[in-house]
Amino acid sequence: MSKTSLEQTQRRVRTAARALARGGLVHAYGHCSARLDRDSFVVCAARPMGTIAIGEDGTVVPVNGALPEGVLGEVRIHQQIYARRPQVGAVCRIMPPQTGLLALLRRTPRPRHGFGAYFAPGPALWDDPRLLRDDAAAARLAETLGGGNALVMRANGAVVVGASLIEAVALSWFLEEAARVEVGLMQMGQDGDHTLLSADETTARQVVAGRVYERMWEYLTDGDPEAESV
Repeated sequence: MSKTSLEQTQRRVRTAARALARGGLVHAYGHCSARLDRDSFVVCAARPMGTIAIGEDGTVVPVNGALPEGVLGEVRIHQQIYARRPQVGAVCRIMPPQTGLLALLRRTPRPRHGFGAYFAPGPALWDDPRLLRDDAAAARLAETLGGGNALVMRANGAVVVGASLIEAVALSWFLEEAARVEVGLMQMGQDGDHTLLSADETTARQVVAGRVYERMWEYLTDGDPEAESV
């Protein structure tokens, strides 16, 4: 790993952290990371993500092994996901409000519009409100996520993964928008199967061409001094 590669990853991690805060997807709590290589990743500084300063580096964490001093205990979730899924390049641990509201009912968004289609048939549910502060629990969560791109935690936010931070951040916003639609339909009493996309419609809306993820990244990072063109 080159010094340039590490510096670029650090910059993108802190840009992503501020983007998630700007999008209302985290508050005092939450964290994000990006893979450096097979054996390590960078996690953002352990403080409110919107307050991470320009040039403030995160911590390099091993995929296997003890967490470095000062790293949040739930970063074990990142370790367990990276260890199981070599294609995952980024993890976002977020606190989206509408998604969290649904989770209290043990529900996750279903594919009812374009953004919801990306999680079809729906994000996994982790039905345990406790913080994940040990390796065994983090491993079970990673197993529950399986090959999906999002997992909703009852009374405890959500985890979203992607091949890159650009994808993971965009999918984080998509998840909360899908939850907003789900909650709105529930309020109208229209959350039955009649408002679901069909299988063909769902597949047709799972589009990534046309810079779908990149445009959301640009929207959420607009005005950030460290945001680069993608």
